[in-house]
Amino acid sequence: MTLVLVLALSLVVGVALGALGGGGSILTVPILVYVAGLDAKEAIATSLLVVGTTSAVGAVTHARAGRIRWRTGAVFGLGGMVGAFVGGLVAGHLPGRLLLTAFATMMIATAVAMLRGPRVAPAAGELRVARALVDGVVVGLLTGLVGAGGGFLVVPALVLLGGLPMSVAVGTSLVVIAMKSAAGLAGYLTTVSIPWDLALPVTAVAICGTVVGGRLTGRIPEDRLRALFGWFVLVIGTFVLLEQAAPSSWLLPGVLVLAVVALALGGRAWVERPRSVTGRS
Repeated sequence: MTLVLVLALSLVVGVALGALGGGGSILTVPILVYVAGLDAKEAIATSLLVVGTTSAVGAVTHARAGRIRWRTGAVFGLGGMVGAFVGGLVAGHLPGRLLLTAFATMMIATAVAMLRGPRVAPAAGELRVARALVDGVVVGLLTGLVGAGGGFLVVPALVLLGGLPMSVAVGTSLVVIAMKSAAGLAGYLTTVSIPWDLALPVTAVAICGTVVGGRLTGRIPEDRLRALFGWFVLVIGTFVLLEQAAPSSWLLPGVLVLAVVALALGGRAWVERPRSVTGRS
């Protein structure tokens, strides 16, 4: 029964990854920890395998629709691979609880940024090589450290910093995730073993989901897609953060989450507030 539930949730992982360009690891890690019963490090290593493979397949759907900036993805991905490998090596020597808490904190911060919206004009072409490389290394280090494929940071980086349209950022993100997940997994495998009897069926089901998700991306308006991504990450990040807190310590995380939600709502209202015809706010 547990395996059936894990596989059903893996289908959701695939759909989210294909549609949003992220969400694979932020769903897979909690599923493997809280449903499948893996320890944190096993779950993180397994998630890198699942998400990396699924992203590579999902990128094909987006490529056919012209939603991938290949040079940006390749440069960002190369930088991310270096950062992810180093992060994976370091993470093998850190407590699992600390990793999951850091994981949740980054998700919540990212969600707030996405809900507040981009602060740069949309980019028509590829990002500058140096910019993409530096951003890739930083994001790769962070995501390799917490075992994430990186979509929950890659998509915001491409949208908020690079100015890519949301749908293009989603497709490009899958290329980056596939590259970084491979490097992060290599780092983890130096200290952690993967339960292949679980990892292989989970990966197969997630691949089916990502094909469906990829077809949904082109049918959702950009603003709604960005908002959906932000709220999705916020909810999952909140859940993981609260799960890491002891029952007697839930007050502080609860207050933090409420503050974050209020900030997100306020930021979104600021972005969407009406402008006067003279251009003054």
